[in-house]
Amino acid sequence: MRTCGVEIKGSEVLLCLLSKEEDVFDIRDIRQTRFTLSNSNDAEQLHKFQFDFKKLLEDYQIDTVAIKQRPHTGKFSGSAVGFKMEAAIQLINNVRVVLLSANDIKEQLKRNPLPIDFESTGLKKFQEHAFISAYVEIMEQTYPRPKNEI
Repeated sequence: MRTCGVEIKGSEVLLCLLSKEEDVFDIRDIRQTRFTLSNSNDAEQLHKFQFDFKKLLEDYQIDTVAIKQRPHTGKFSGSAVGFKMEAAIQLINNVRVVLLSANDIKEQLKRNPLPIDFESTGLKKFQEHAFISAYVEIMEQTYPRPKNEI
């Protein structure tokens, strides 16, 4: 199971590739840890972003993309550019895309805490939320929530 964790911040998509085989996690090196969309009003730029992101998913044989969901309103709400990038990712064929709410993340981490301090992963600080999203999704697939919690 290979999962690409994604955090969308402003006009950037921040990535972390995490896989799990036989209860062993592997943080994979990935050629590009962030994508930036400079002009969200240009359809060609959005298509290029989607094409490049899809190519990365194919090259690394990623099964699932786990996106940390952003609020639609309020102080920490997502930008229009971010929502366009999120939609472009969701429209990629042959990959499962999951949106994880802050509550989903919190509950899964309560049930299955991170087995390692983030600082020990060797990842860059900006990849932390993407890493957590990938971890939470893998745990959700491994240990699904009981039906009465959904």
